[in-house]
Amino acid sequence: MSDRKAPPVEVHARSGQPLGMPPAQFLRRYWGKQPLLVRGAFPGFQPPLTGDDLAGLACEEIALSRLIVHDRARDGWAVRSGPFAEADFAALPDRDWTLLVQDCDKLIGDVEELLRPFRFLPDWRIDDVMVSYAAPGGSVGAHVDQYDVFLLQGHGRRRWRIDTDPDAPRDVRPDVELKLLRRFTASHDWVLEPGDMLYLPPRVPHFGEAVEECTTWSIGLRAPAAGELLVDFAEQSAERLGEDLRYADPGLAAPTDPAEIDAAALIRVRTLLRRANAVDDDAFAAMFARFITRYRSAHQPAPPPARTDVVALRAALAGGQALYRSPWSRYAFVRAARGATLWFAGESFPASLRLARLLQDHRTLDAARLGRLADADARVLADLYNAGHLVIDDA
Repeated sequence: MSDRKAPPVEVHARSGQPLGMPPAQFLRRYWGKQPLLVRGAFPGFQPPLTGDDLAGLACEEIALSRLIVHDRARDGWAVRSGPFAEADFAALPDRDWTLLVQDCDKLIGDVEELLRPFRFLPDWRIDDVMVSYAAPGGSVGAHVDQYDVFLLQGHGRRRWRIDTDPDAPRDVRPDVELKLLRRFTASHDWVLEPGDMLYLPPRVPHFGEAVEECTTWSIGLRAPAAGELLVDFAEQSAERLGEDLRYADPGLAAPTDPAEIDAAALIRVRTLLRRANAVDDDAFAAMFARFITRYRSAHQPAPPPARTDVVALRAALAGGQALYRSPWSRYAFVRAARGATLWFAGESFPASLRLARLLQDHRTLDAARLGRLADADARVLADLYNAGHLVIDDA
């Protein structure tokens, strides 16, 4: 098929290709452009969490969880945030409710493994794996998301309806806490079986409803709003500039109207702000890396009770222990003139490109993987451990 023709909205997965096609083809035809349903994307998918497991997680303080109950008779929606108690679940009706738990990839190692097939996308774009358990009829209503998402069906079946009309109405109801669409008309209607996966680009209206009790695994991608970037960059710029760069008006002419903000004043302000925002490529990269590795982070890594040094670190690795990346430390790196700058949860660490790639490719680093470790990189690893971004444990 030529790329000039509209690609199909539904395909069947191929062996070793959960997208039903090579990643490059998916990125060219679908990514950010149009939805895609992949039948059998993960054949024989065995979800690492059951509904009871998810309820247990939702009772923990560290988990971000919500319960959404739909009153069909009144078309009302009730939203509650966790942590919950076992009695909360015992009091729920037989149908029409949904439990959602975010950041399950950071709480359960087996869930984090689900992200491996999605590494054709930049790591820093991946937000989290949110898992939902729904009783029959359970839903969160018709809505749009502002980010790309892959919806992988786990246990049970779920009906998905979407609207691919680019001019579909997107105004929301004023009477509910959720941002639900006031009007929704489906252009496509499917029932997803276990292992099926639906990809949705941003702002596609969609409505999922449990046919029977089921779990859905949502791989969400980070998409910061321009306003969020501007606010963060302005704060970083303000920290960098201090108070020396100020508005000035040498050669000021006496105004005709003293209360007027005239065109000359506005030009001077624009010039000042342009100077304040002028950063070179390295500084701009650092500002974005700092922002994106902190963006939407639910928790910060905790430093260890006792610090270590290079000698103790090398001894621990030689003794069979390993370094693990904290699940709460989002990691990215930027190439530098010499080596790379590592970014963990908004903190920067200069290192070799070799170490940057080792941390990229492996959640666990032991003596065998690290190999011959330069002193400078050993100091970086010790610093990362002392900051809480790495944890030492038995391999």
